[in-house]
Amino acid sequence: MGQATAIVTVVLSLALLPVLRAVMLTRMRGSVSCYLRPVAGGRKWRRGVARYAAGEIHWIPLIDIRMRPRHAIARRGLVVSVRRLPTPAEGLPEGFWVVDCGSVSVAMSEDALTGFLSWLEAAPPGAYLDAA
Repeated sequence: MGQATAIVTVVLSLALLPVLRAVMLTRMRGSVSCYLRPVAGGRKWRRGVARYAAGEIHWIPLIDIRMRPRHAIARRGLVVSVRRLPTPAEGLPEGFWVVDCGSVSVAMSEDALTGFLSWLEAAPPGAYLDAA
């Protein structure tokens, strides 16, 4: 009986790790919930968390083993080519906006988009910026 209880405890602990990770990521200071999709390849949207860092925005997938960012988008030279509402076929939450940033597209809420564009515009003098 004791061994079965230990196995159940280990299995439940492992099952709760992704939930704990998601809560930790979404509660981190300077983080916003968003979706990311590489422009090339026609992949599906992946849910994650964007975290602002010095001169970059780091995107961390919500469901992944590693806590390290999967994508780092540098502010210097970043070009926002398109800002649009998602199509129904994309399956994104209502109220989200899609922003095409070079090799990736990012989808985020309107409030998060305002923060993202403000972060872009607050670049140091002399940085090349182009926001649509």
